[in-house]
Amino acid sequence: MKYRITTLVAAMLAVSACQPQQQEVREPEAATGFQQKQSVKADEFMVAAANPHAVDAGYNVLKAGGSAVDAAIAVQAMLGLVEPQSSGIGGGAFILYWDNEAKKLYSIDARETAPMAATEELFLDENGKPAKWIDAVVGGRSVGTPGILRGLELAHSKWGEKEWGSLFDDTIKLAEEGFKVSPRLAKLVELEINPGVKKMPAASDYFFPNSEPLKAGQLLKNEEYANSLSLIASQGVDVFYEGEIAKDIVEAVQNSPIEPGVLALEDLANYEAKLREPLCSEYRVYQVCGMGPPSSGGITTQQTLGILESFDIGNLEPNSEEFVHLFAQASKLAFADRNQWIADSDFVDVPVEAMLDKNYLAKRAELISDKDLGKAQPGTELLPKYQQDIAYERPNTSHVSIVDDEGNVVSMTTSIEMGFGSTVMARGFLLNNQLTDFSLAPDDGEHKYANRVEPGKRPRSSMAPAIVLNESGEQVLHAIGSPGGSRIINYVTQSLVALLDWNMDIQDAINLGHVTNRNDYTSLEKGRDISQLKSALEKRGHNVKVLDLNSGLHGITLTDSGKLIGAADPRREGVAKGE
Repeated sequence: MKYRITTLVAAMLAVSACQPQQQEVREPEAATGFQQKQSVKADEFMVAAANPHAVDAGYNVLKAGGSAVDAAIAVQAMLGLVEPQSSGIGGGAFILYWDNEAKKLYSIDARETAPMAATEELFLDENGKPAKWIDAVVGGRSVGTPGILRGLELAHSKWGEKEWGSLFDDTIKLAEEGFKVSPRLAKLVELEINPGVKKMPAASDYFFPNSEPLKAGQLLKNEEYANSLSLIASQGVDVFYEGEIAKDIVEAVQNSPIEPGVLALEDLANYEAKLREPLCSEYRVYQVCGMGPPSSGGITTQQTLGILESFDIGNLEPNSEEFVHLFAQASKLAFADRNQWIADSDFVDVPVEAMLDKNYLAKRAELISDKDLGKAQPGTELLPKYQQDIAYERPNTSHVSIVDDEGNVVSMTTSIEMGFGSTVMARGFLLNNQLTDFSLAPDDGEHKYANRVEPGKRPRSSMAPAIVLNESGEQVLHAIGSPGGSRIINYVTQSLVALLDWNMDIQDAINLGHVTNRNDYTSLEKGRDISQLKSALEKRGHNVKVLDLNSGLHGITLTDSGKLIGAADPRREGVAKGE
């Protein structure tokens, strides 16, 4: 059974709230730009992802009769080569999979875990204070046990069609022969968005050869990565978790020249990807489905939609002042709950049903007026008594949407966290810094944080892969997701409103100017029409900032006629391709 939200969990404890500060880290406008894109149509299969090489790898697998899962493996392998700053085999992922024959949705949690030697004090300095974010991010201390390969292995064992080893062929060949560095990767290297890259010998040698940053169009080879993939292709993922690759990962982490970490061979050997129940709730005549904890993406997206359901959004103009105001207020209320209660449900009691109960969300909607709410407080009807924590999520990551010729669907969001991750590099790939998605402090002096570091625990995430089903739950209508740190939730939710309330083409929905609010300030996307609402929203009491909001939305619509419509975010280098 998926989560079905039918009853309100009653509770009477009021919980004090202390809103976490948001550390503003943005990719510069020059790294992305905005180029209008058109949707792509196909009859048989489709893949949408963040780089043309990765899309081609997935397309080739689908063309050869592979499944959506087979294609996802090929796409992820290639992304680790050509978009290494965003995701890779040194990171983790959340995977939604629709089995079209069984008419059943599954979800796989391939999120990283804290090493067993990690303690609540992992990110405290010598005075017992949380480390500055940049001190926490760079180096071995921030590296969690990578999960993506175990997750893909689990998916392949259930839904793969092609031989495992063949799925890495395109990437191995390109890594050996070399690929042309993309303008985006070159710009992000040049701008040093992660200062650890130049400080870590292996990463510096790769991204700054001869002490010069990679240039767009430069031919780049990665023979170490090719070798790693060749071992994984021929020996399976055990070589990564228990063999020679595992030994090199642990050595790199424990001997990091900056903040050595505690990741051990036992952590890799004991890692398990988990099949979890997908999280689905009704929105108007649709079922919107996503990941449950430890992701906050599914719950917070569905809470925001559930609050908006009290308003006639369909009769508002897209990105009108009234809509943007309502969206920002609904998001504030949802983020207040998110920051209070969501963490790894294997460790803490997350009141999922209560948070998504229709009556509860209707009461939350009653708090919205014509004026800005100010700082929203979490609802008082929920049980667990946790404090709101301080955790920073960096604006990177990657999303992949795939439909195969049998109608099976993958919606996968994958990440190494901050751009270039921990900057610890092993065997040709970067390792994640996902442990900084935990609260950097364990408590506020009185109450424990739900999202504190604990051995074996998975840090809270905002990754929000989504699949929309029709009312009966028997047909996929849309698959979508995005990178973007904690703003992922707003990017995906706004796109879902455009698809479901305004019936927009999926490319037009992705092209819309962005609005975000994480219970702090209202961000409007710089250079887009939506930024012109700044003055009007300020008159309503909003604190407004006009910013570059660099999503990376990739999605596919499945029409009633069987046609596929794919879309890639114009803010990044991705494409959609099908046949």
